[in-house]
Amino acid sequence: MPAERFRVDVEGRSLELSNLDKVLYPAAGFTKGEVIDYYTRVAPVLLPHLRDRAVTRIRFPNGVDGGSFFEKNAPAATPGWVRTETLPAPGSSKGRETIDYVVADDLPTLVWLANLAALELHTPQWKIGEHPDMMVVDLDPGVPAALRQCCEVALLMRDRLAEDGIDSYPKTSGKKGMQLCCPVAGTQSSDEVSAYAKRIAQELERAHPKSIVSKMAKNLRPGKVFIDWSQNNAAKTTVAPYSLRAQSVPSVSTPLTWDEVEAGAAGKRPSSKPYTAGEVLKRVEKQGDLLAPLLEGGPELPGS
Repeated sequence: MPAERFRVDVEGRSLELSNLDKVLYPAAGFTKGEVIDYYTRVAPVLLPHLRDRAVTRIRFPNGVDGGSFFEKNAPAATPGWVRTETLPAPGSSKGRETIDYVVADDLPTLVWLANLAALELHTPQWKIGEHPDMMVVDLDPGVPAALRQCCEVALLMRDRLAEDGIDSYPKTSGKKGMQLCCPVAGTQSSDEVSAYAKRIAQELERAHPKSIVSKMAKNLRPGKVFIDWSQNNAAKTTVAPYSLRAQSVPSVSTPLTWDEVEAGAAGKRPSSKPYTAGEVLKRVEKQGDLLAPLLEGGPELPGS
């Protein structure tokens, strides 16, 4: 039978939605219609973090248990009203010199992406045509380390960054780790931001060699938290706050309070169980956007 399609109007844009009953998270019975509903409802806090940033999507047309693919280029059937930006593509695996990126500045574009089963949305640390306005540090636990150990390292990183006048804001990755996001001035290159993050990661590794590693080699990671400073490379992206993740449940990269991180370090919430779409919507209703300060800019990073 042909796929059931629905024509809807989203803020004056006409979209055709399809297969709304298709289950994209089989273990949870979470459908594409529910994915679209989640992204529609979380849009007020998500869109400001996507605005003016090239979006890399990870699409799961057959659900999280089926195949997936990264998508940077705008699809052939991209509506004319979707904003695209042509940007250089250094190191492209397909040999492209440029890529026509989608920029999700509005709700119609977000709904359109959700209808394409673009479950995960990833962005760089910079806005189009600008230097990085955010530094991201990824905390990746090596088994048997878990989220509790990430919380412990996050507190160490927070306090060290604060010595340099850098504010940091935590979020879960939606998988096993977490990230710290730091607003910066947007006047320094990605190389400078990455070099600063690397220096702080190495400093913490020297101070806490039994729990922290700053090198990427996987054989060094068991039982430790890898501080991935390389996320600030100009060619890398980080999962956007409030983005869904491709897990057995519809988990979300979820902003946290520092009180929650301290509780996590003490073995309390947040546990290793990820926050789901429904839980995140309730958190947003109660707390608003915990990462709103990222949108207000920050200081320059100190030199070496």
